[in-house]
Amino acid sequence: MPAGSEGDEGPAVEQAGPGAPKLCGYLQKLSGKGPLRGFRSRWFVFDPRRCYLYYFKGPQEALPLGHIDIASACFSYHQPEAAAAAAGDEAAAFEVHGPGGAVAVLKAATRQDMTYWLQELQQKRWEYCNNLDAAKRDSRTSPTPSDFSKGLVAKDSPDVSILSQNASAERARNILAVETSPTELVGEQAASQPAPVQPSAINFSLKQWSTEFKNSMSSLRKGNNENRRSVFYTSEEWELLDATPKDLEDSIALEEKRKHLAEGNKGLTSSAFPFDFGRIPQKARRPLKDMIGSSKNRNSSDSSPTEWYSGNGNKLVSELQLKYQSQQEELEKLKKDLLSQKELVRLLQQTVRSSQYDKYFASRLCEGVPKDKLELLHQKDDQILGLNNQLEKLNLEKDSLQQEVKNLKCKVGELNEQLGMLMETIQAKDEVIMKLSRQLSECEDNSSSPSGSVNSPMATCVNKELQELDRLKDSLQGYKTQNKFLNKEILELSALRRNAEAREREWQAKYTSLEAKLCQIESKYLILLQEVKTPVCSEEQSPAREVITQLLEDALKAETSEQPEQAFFKPHLVSEYDIYGFQTVPEDDEEEKLVAKSRALDLRSLSLSENREISTGVKWENYLASTMNREMMRCAELKNLIRSGIPHEHRSKVWKWCVNLHVKKFKDSTVPEYFQTLLQSALEKQNPASKQIELDLLRTLPNNKHYSSPTSEGIQKLRNVLLAFSWRNPDIGYCQGLNRLVAIALLYLEQEDAFWCLVTIVEVFMPRDYYTKTLLGSQVDQRVFKDLMSEKLPRLHAHFEQYKVDYTLITFNWFLVVFVDSVVSDILFKIWDSFLYEGPKVIFRFALAFFKYKEEEILKLQDSMSIFKYLRYFTRTVVDARKLTGIAFGDLNPFPLRQIRNRRTYHLEKVRLELNELEAIREDFLRERETCVEKRDLISDDEEDS
Repeated sequence: MPAGSEGDEGPAVEQAGPGAPKLCGYLQKLSGKGPLRGFRSRWFVFDPRRCYLYYFKGPQEALPLGHIDIASACFSYHQPEAAAAAAGDEAAAFEVHGPGGAVAVLKAATRQDMTYWLQELQQKRWEYCNNLDAAKRDSRTSPTPSDFSKGLVAKDSPDVSILSQNASAERARNILAVETSPTELVGEQAASQPAPVQPSAINFSLKQWSTEFKNSMSSLRKGNNENRRSVFYTSEEWELLDATPKDLEDSIALEEKRKHLAEGNKGLTSSAFPFDFGRIPQKARRPLKDMIGSSKNRNSSDSSPTEWYSGNGNKLVSELQLKYQSQQEELEKLKKDLLSQKELVRLLQQTVRSSQYDKYFASRLCEGVPKDKLELLHQKDDQILGLNNQLEKLNLEKDSLQQEVKNLKCKVGELNEQLGMLMETIQAKDEVIMKLSRQLSECEDNSSSPSGSVNSPMATCVNKELQELDRLKDSLQGYKTQNKFLNKEILELSALRRNAEAREREWQAKYTSLEAKLCQIESKYLILLQEVKTPVCSEEQSPAREVITQLLEDALKAETSEQPEQAFFKPHLVSEYDIYGFQTVPEDDEEEKLVAKSRALDLRSLSLSENREISTGVKWENYLASTMNREMMRCAELKNLIRSGIPHEHRSKVWKWCVNLHVKKFKDSTVPEYFQTLLQSALEKQNPASKQIELDLLRTLPNNKHYSSPTSEGIQKLRNVLLAFSWRNPDIGYCQGLNRLVAIALLYLEQEDAFWCLVTIVEVFMPRDYYTKTLLGSQVDQRVFKDLMSEKLPRLHAHFEQYKVDYTLITFNWFLVVFVDSVVSDILFKIWDSFLYEGPKVIFRFALAFFKYKEEEILKLQDSMSIFKYLRYFTRTVVDARKLTGIAFGDLNPFPLRQIRNRRTYHLEKVRLELNELEAIREDFLRERETCVEKRDLISDDEEDS
């Protein structure tokens, strides 16, 4: 990879706006080694979170092949020569120089696309580097500025000041910018386009081939990897350079045929090499292959193969030709010897047969055969021998005639080929003649005019000069564009370098200030230890008491914007508000203020002592990098990541994906602008829930700065979502508790997404009648939770039963609003992460986990009042999210959802029967009140509310 590697940790700052198009498209990347080095088409996607340019095999691939670090890169390209530009060779190639000297060479389809990519990558690098301070800021003191983060927390102003951009540099960048627009190969629509045709991987000149040939020859020399065989492919045949004798004979015959064919058309070559073999004589082409094949057996020489070929090429070719001719003559001699030996064998066979006949006849003669018969047999034998001789002669004549027929056929084929080439030549000559005839007629027409003969040469010169002028203008325009781009690149790199130096100076100042503060604190504690060491017996106030008071006052000072000496940095103290907007230290109660301060410092100490968040962030970055080219989907890896907690900068994206996953079937059945339509109807028409919604707006999260005043931005958004939901669900309308659910969702989601988040919780996750007037579903869940307590935590359940403590009075609110206002904010949002992905089972898990976390402390309490008082606030003392998550998803397993559903069904029937009994008692009471005069003045709670 040119720069960086996958899995590297880095800042995650996102620059692309919500409506900004995704920077992606096809580019060709120079890769490979040796003869296979060349440009290959790749699908590139820019990741604004880490300022990485990922590249994939294609738009449908999930895992990237690698990435290029744009944040630490610089760009350049070379203005091609006129001839190369006209041909299009390397006209749209540019270079990305990364750290450590790594260079990635990319090539666009057109110069227009190249200019667009360079402009966009420059802009992304400029934005990312200017916000580098915000990315390195601690996520607990302020949110990471991220345009991909939605909701109210994304709009908080950062605590660390971002360096103001130089106005003159911005103006210069705008002046030097080149206006361009992408083609169809850039952008998300390019994914539907076929990949551009990539050039051949083996595309190099003769000089480059000679270098590769030199490297290949080194492996063929004696003593260097003798068992290895180098293979070189052509388009016509696949052959090994170390050819076998049979391969050599076949290739010799094939080359002879090629030579005969090439004599008719010397301009044609049969090789697939990019360089011109036509420059090499026809007779030397096969010896060149023999030279390569036999080079393995040659002794190593001091000269390289390139110099050997270029300096002694003609001499070697002539030597190889002589060697080839001598081998051919030797082959002809061997063929003649073979024929003579065959004739000798034939004569010997005839002699043997005649001897056998004589022996046979002699034996018969001894037996008394008549003499005339023997003579007749001898005559027949002579006739047979003569016929056999004639037959052999005829066979030989037949073979020779067949050979002549073959030769004639070959000649006919060659003549046909030559005839075809001659016909093509004649046709080309006819075209040339016609062209010349037209030119001649034009010249005659021009010569008919008086000044034609004088102006014709002048006109030709003028046309040539005009063409040269146009070429120079094009070259000038290209150099101007290149000059503007390089000037802009130098300007940006200089500005980024100055910003980096300024950041370094500020961090040095911060380090000096913190070191001074550390020395002051150390001196104060030394004074305190010295005073405490000496006991004071008098009743006067001890000096140590004054030191302790001063230290407490310093510790209780929350960070505010009124501290001028800390305008450019914020040390790791406790802020007035956390990253979610919740107030960390109360304003009124001093005792509660000290407890909150201690809890916040515990959280900070816990976060600094663990590296879990860093490793979790790296895992999230790697997972999101794998989703650059595809959508997220349910899997075990994503489930484990969400359980470990979603990083602040990615929470908006993941929450929105979870919500869309659960309400996709609802969204598909709705009309466009569904949320806006509901909101408009709720505002224009009378809504019975609007009055109660207005009363609860400021009571939703009074300790959060986004909902603390009527002018806060969150109040109007909260109103809109609740009104739209009440219009969608008239049976529920509005229930106290829905406002808190929406308020938490709005911290990371926009209004419409928060609306669908509420739909997910009420209509998908929770059972029916959970938020209705009777709260039937909520009551059922409390009974299910009691069953789970007796099963998972029997000791604690027995302890509550012993002192008659109804803990469901505390847990009822946990289930109704999913722990909002019951736990510290860090743990709250980790619970919501898993809740939005897995569903309501997570509430049961964490409710049990809180009790198990503090089980030993609760068991030590021995009276109902102290137990109930402890249960009211004990969840806020739990600050170790890692331990709590381990209990919820580890110690409490197995935790089947089917068990919860079965128990819900069981308790639902019981609660319905109880409600029916209560309704019957109410009706009896009403009837009795109507009939009895003494009870007419009694009224029920519902009547009093109405």
